[in-house]
Amino acid sequence: MSWQLNLLAREPSALALDRSATETAPAAAEAAGAPAALAHHIVIVGGGAGGLVLASKLGDRLGRRGAARITLVDCALSHVWKPLLHEVAAGTLRTETDGLDYFAHARAHHYTFELGRMNGLDRARKEIVLEPVADGSGLEAAPPRRLAYDTLVIAVGSTINDFGVPGVAEHCLYLNSPADADRIHQRVFGRFLRGHAEAAAPSGRRLRFAIVGAGATGVELAAELRHAARQLAGYGLRGIDPDHGVEIRLIEAAPSVLPALPERLQKATTEQLRALAIDVRTSEQVAEVTADGVLTGAGELIAADLIVWTAGVKGAPWLAGLDGLEATRANQLVVDETLRASRDEHVFALGDCAACPRPGHERPVPPRAQAAHQQALFLARALARRLAGKPLPRFVYKDYGSLISLSSSTIGNLMGNLFKSVTIEGRIARLAYLSLYKKHQIALHGLGSVTLGTLGSLLSRRNRPALKLH
Repeated sequence: MSWQLNLLAREPSALALDRSATETAPAAAEAAGAPAALAHHIVIVGGGAGGLVLASKLGDRLGRRGAARITLVDCALSHVWKPLLHEVAAGTLRTETDGLDYFAHARAHHYTFELGRMNGLDRARKEIVLEPVADGSGLEAAPPRRLAYDTLVIAVGSTINDFGVPGVAEHCLYLNSPADADRIHQRVFGRFLRGHAEAAAPSGRRLRFAIVGAGATGVELAAELRHAARQLAGYGLRGIDPDHGVEIRLIEAAPSVLPALPERLQKATTEQLRALAIDVRTSEQVAEVTADGVLTGAGELIAADLIVWTAGVKGAPWLAGLDGLEATRANQLVVDETLRASRDEHVFALGDCAACPRPGHERPVPPRAQAAHQQALFLARALARRLAGKPLPRFVYKDYGSLISLSSSTIGNLMGNLFKSVTIEGRIARLAYLSLYKKHQIALHGLGSVTLGTLGSLLSRRNRPALKLH
């Protein structure tokens, strides 16, 4: 998923939520001297780009004043923005320093965090079913249990779609979570370490990567891996030439890379990839994945030591049978223009796991980071209105363009009221790209905290390597 541009938008702040939403029955009862009723419980499942922003906004506005109880559920203890996972995989971003701790963030923003993985729903009892979560050593860190809700928001994102291709599950790595990214980094760095230790052996050693899927994730990962190889050589690792000894092949079934983006952006990206000595294979169907590499529909075996599958996404399988809720063939929950589930007024969904209609378009709102961000801000206002007894507004998605990071260079297109589409490259595009992560951080922490954190990061950068070396 690419970093999606939203620089031209003037999105309402969470502080602009309806003030009347905080004037709830518990507050009135307390003022009258009667015992306060238990506040309305909003449970958000999934701490990704959408769910975490929603929990932050609702916690700051409703949780802080006791107008509602906000609970965020996730199967991990920390958050890394998904558009940055290719940098984690290459080692240019560190999860331990650049990640967000859910428990600490929950305390600062007046919501509760629960470690758990949802795998079921009891709509009659208004409870979600959580399966156990194990820690790194395999011990149970969170037991199976149920969690009651008054309003449920499902924001669990997407999973990899292997399209039924044989061998994908057995032989491919994915890039769908921080844990996936860490696994890729360990495999890549391990191969370079082996090459360094065996540098005295006969020459000719090569490291072969195959990335299946030339969407934004695959394209950005390919470029970042080339950059990481050069960085590792700069730190003195011998044995594998960072350019000629590292083969990176990008395989795409569509006629071009970035098939969902404008043609001019596709061509510019292809040129940049080839300048990085990345072998771009378009119009190439994958028939099977084996231990030796990728077998194409034409019968060619593309040899690879490491294969990463980024070819498609779909909703988690358990969403398709979620206690009678309507879902698409891609396991996305069907919602209306208010993001409410089609068969339950107490259940909402946002982000990649939701099929939200887009008036005037055949397809629903696309599974992009900017869509999840917009939907989170929308629901923060809409749920406050709902608690105040007001009608729900309709969500309108606005496409502000896309930015693709190709390591040291950036390409993108802007979309807005002043122009339909303008392609940007170079320093302007790079600054726009860097600003998107800051925009996400501001939504979670506020401008003051992000400013101080950015200054601290700039000062500490001198004392740590540019690449994670372990």
